[in-house]
Order: sequence, then C-alpha cells, then structure tokens
Amino acid sequence: MDYRIEKDTMGEVQVPANKLWGAQTGRSKMNFKIGDTLMPIEVIHALAILKKSAARANFDLGKLSEHKMKAIVKAADEIIAGQWDDHFPLVVWQTGSGTQTNMNVNEVIANRANQILHNQASSDRVHPNDDVNKSQSSNDTFPTALHVAGVIKVENYLLPRVRGLAETLEDKAVQFDDIIKIGRTHLQDATPLTLGQEFSGWVAMLKKSAHMIATNVNYMKELAIGGTAVGTGINAHPEFGDRTASYISEETGINFTSAENKFHALTSHDEVVTTHGAIKALAADAMKIANDVRFLASGPRSGIGELIIPANEPGSSIMPGKVNPTQSEALTMVVTQVVGNDATIAFAASQGNFELNVFKPVIIYNFLQSVRLLADALQSFDEHCAIGIEPNLEVLARNVDNSLMLVTALNPYIGYENAAKIAKAAHEQGTSLREAALASGLLTAEEFDKYVDPKTMIYPNA
Repeated sequence: MDYRIEKDTMGEVQVPANKLWGAQTGRSKMNFKIGDTLMPIEVIHALAILKKSAARANFDLGKLSEHKMKAIVKAADEIIAGQWDDHFPLVVWQTGSGTQTNMNVNEVIANRANQILHNQASSDRVHPNDDVNKSQSSNDTFPTALHVAGVIKVENYLLPRVRGLAETLEDKAVQFDDIIKIGRTHLQDATPLTLGQEFSGWVAMLKKSAHMIATNVNYMKELAIGGTAVGTGINAHPEFGDRTASYISEETGINFTSAENKFHALTSHDEVVTTHGAIKALAADAMKIANDVRFLASGPRSGIGELIIPANEPGSSIMPGKVNPTQSEALTMVVTQVVGNDATIAFAASQGNFELNVFKPVIIYNFLQSVRLLADALQSFDEHCAIGIEPNLEVLARNVDNSLMLVTALNPYIGYENAAKIAKAAHEQGTSLREAALASGLLTAEEFDKYVDPKTMIYPNA
C-alpha cells in the first residue's frame, strides 16, 4: 500500500495515500485498537451537515472566505451523500468527547476541499482546525451531531415503522371486531371480549408509544453548537450557534435550535435518556404484543391455537412440518437488547463531570442501535407475521363455550358467592356451567340462557 505523510501538532504520521483522512485520524487508529465497532455512519453524516452549516454561518459572519466556504460545503455534501463512507475508520471506543471522530470529519473535508480547489499553496489551504472546525470545539460539535443523528433516525426511520404496524393491527381489529373470544388474566380464564378488542389494545399501545417518542424527541432538537469548549462560546461569534442551527434546520427539514444554556448542553444528556426511555417503553409494548401473538398461536393442536400465523420457514431441523413463531422470537430478542442499551445510556449519561460528559460515543452508539434494531424488527414483524394473522374460529368458539368465567354474568342476579359455588361445582364435576347452574336450583334454564350470553358480556351493561 502506498502512503503519504500528514502532520499535526505532535509530528508526522503515515496515512494511506488513497484516503482523505489526516494525522489525527491516523493516530486514533493506532491508539484505539478496541473492537471492530465503527462510529455509526449516521453520526458522520450529521457531522458533515454541521460542518456545512458552520461554514455557511462563518461566511455570513465574515469569519471564512467565500471560496473556502463553497469548497467545504461541496465536500460536506459529498459526505452526506455517502460518497466517502469508507474514509471514516474510527471505532466507537475512543475519547469520550468524540474528538477523534470530529477531527476525522474535519480532515476528510479539508483534504477533499483542497482537491476541489486544486489548492497546493500552504498559505491558502483549507485547514481542518482553522477552517472546517472554525468557531467550534469537539465538545459542542459531537453532542450536536449526536442530537441531529438521533432525531433524524427516530423521526424518519423508527416512527414510520411503528405507525405502519399500528395500521396493520388496526385493520385486523376492525376485521375481527365481531369475533367473541375468552379473555385471560393471570394466565387464567377471564370474561369474554372480542378479538378485535384485544387487537385494539395493541394498537393503542403502539400509538401511545409513538406519541411519547415523538414528544420526547423534541427535546433533542436543542443543540450544543455555539458552546465551544466549556459552554462559554469562546472563539465563536455570539450569533454563530443560532445561525448554524438555522442552517442545520434548512438542511434537514427539522426545526433545530441552539440550546439556551450551553453549560447544560455539553455536560448533560437528559434529553437522550428521556427519549430512549420512551423507546424502551415501545420495546416493552413490543415484547407484550409479540408474546401474546406467539402464545395465542401456540400449538397448533396442543396449545391455545386461537390465532393462525404465517408459516415462513421450516421450524425444526429434526421435527418435520414444525412451524415456529420466529418473527415474535426475533422481535423479543431485539427488545432485550434495547433494554440493555437503555441501562448503558442511563449510566453513561450520569457521568457528566464538571463541564463535559465524556461518554458521548457509547451513548449515541447504543441509541442508534436501539432505533435501528427496533424499527427493523417491527417492520419485519409487520410484513412477515402481523399482516397474515388469521383467527381460528373453531378454537375461539370452543374456548368461549368451555370457560367457567362466563359465570361472572350471574353476579348481579344470584350474588358472587352463589356464582362461585356454581363455577366450582362445574369444574370439580366436569360438567358444563349450564348443567351446574341448573343443578344448584338457583335459576331456571330460561334465566341462565338470558343472563349468560357472551354477546352481552363484551361491553358495560350495568
């Protein structure tokens, strides 16, 4: 491999001749050989959006020449488009402020900008610190990119998939609205409801979770940019933060603002903790829905068997014809990862010492992983399971007929204790509820048939 020599304040570093990064990126590659998990590309693209916006703001404020601004903007646009994705080789496990990744982006933009300008004169070359990073510090750029990347991924990737699954289940709720089934509480038989009502509960969970996520992610639209090193804004024009946030908003179509208190913005990540908490709540609902589906579809002959789910692939390497609830299993595994990520994010966010939290890379890595995995798993569950769910009408009807909890309808007429005696007698003697009720002498056949009608037990009827 051919190499070239790049220089920084500590000396010379060999870097691959065909790569745009510079000395500080090279040093990070040498000093942080920890795992193989690269900084999420969403963070790189968000930093490029920031660098483009900062260059425009600096030009407006008379801090950057027009030809340098245009070259930086063009280089940043190429990064945003994914043209140079393989020029960002740094791992997550680096300095906790994300300085090496910030400099990786600065170096790639500077070297590419000089190529665009055909710039060889050292006096006029775009410099990664003096030009691309002008008016900035890693301490405010990385948390800004963290928020930008997180908001974009939540609003453009996760929420549409949550709403997509909710729409599928809502269609099923309407379709199944008149199918009566037995309810279950404590994993035991309970009073009836409709299959549509059961599905409507899942729909409401998803819609409420989507609303909570959408509400909380708004707090992440406040950006640290303009705070520079410790929140004071040293080396930045007083209007720089607001102007840059305005340009970021223009670029993304999302209304970002420069945080009012930069000291908070640099050292606290409570907005991320809160948003991920809402994402964890969605994950908890996803666990419930996926488990309900696989339990209700269990069998097909020796389980509950009230639902029929799509058969997507052979379920066993030894048992012919077996079909498993694989989409539920994949989704529930993702949930366990999201819950673990939440613990990591919360603990990392608690470690803001003095003017800076230095756990930023692990926070955004886990945040974006949760968003990606949960969005993908919900879409997969939607497309390969939920959309194909069908009711097993025979089993549903049989379970309603066999349930002893229909006796609840007798409470207003013969009292709780007498109704309990009938249910216990039917269970112990292996008879039907109707037979036990008539044997008790507490009511006639006509009265039993009038009072114990599942169709009247699926709504309030005091």
